[in-house]
Amino acid sequence: MTQKVAVLGTGKIGEALLSGMIRAGWAPQDLLVTARRPERAEELRTRYGVTPVTNPEAAKTAETLILTVKPQDMTTLLDELAPHIPTDRLVISGAAGITTSLIEEHLAQGTPVVRVMTNTPALVDEAMSVISAGSHASQADLAHAEEIFGAVGKTLRVPETQQDACTALSGSGPAYFFYLVEAMTDAGILLGLPRDKAHDLIVQSAIGAATMLRDSGEHPVKLRENVTSPAGTTINAIRELENHGVRAALIAALEAARDRSRELASGSNS
Repeated sequence: MTQKVAVLGTGKIGEALLSGMIRAGWAPQDLLVTARRPERAEELRTRYGVTPVTNPEAAKTAETLILTVKPQDMTTLLDELAPHIPTDRLVISGAAGITTSLIEEHLAQGTPVVRVMTNTPALVDEAMSVISAGSHASQADLAHAEEIFGAVGKTLRVPETQQDACTALSGSGPAYFFYLVEAMTDAGILLGLPRDKAHDLIVQSAIGAATMLRDSGEHPVKLRENVTSPAGTTINAIRELENHGVRAALIAALEAARDRSRELASGSNS
């Protein structure tokens, strides 16, 4: 943890990563940040004791560069960084849909690149971060990326060919659960409950169900069957979900998210 790490384009996820790294033992003086607005950079300095720098300064100074800009801004950032990045730097990209090969094309031959797709539960140290190696990344580079992103949740290594699917499942995944809670809350209001009580009932049910999925080792079908009594309330609800094609809609939604990740990789922003 004595190496210098720079987070470039420090938004919410970048800030969550900084905060988690500091809690995990990184010294603030070894963490550099860049931000588009000077006031944002100063805010991060005040809050965490980290050092704001320019993008070229980060490239020259830090052994590890974490690129957290939006996908459509990645090429511009790489063009700015390329003249200043030695081949012994580790470049970690957190941009959805951006391949390691695209990043490698902009950098000196042999520069190690690791691709990571994390998600917004990084804000509460419950992220799922999926890690893939570029052409020149070593096992040590992957382990270093795991150490960094492990500060804000769990990590999983996958081949880069699976990254678009992982983006659809876990990168975008929290939004699907928020959408479901929103819909269930509306249903609770329709059934006569105050919004706050409906919200509390659903959120705690979601936490309990997620904990059972994580800790029980049981298949989700088995856990669902344990709640589904013959001719009971739950089976009637499940029947309506099936009648309305909820399962098929979820599959189609995730396919659409995967396809958009592929489009981002190909440079389509429309």
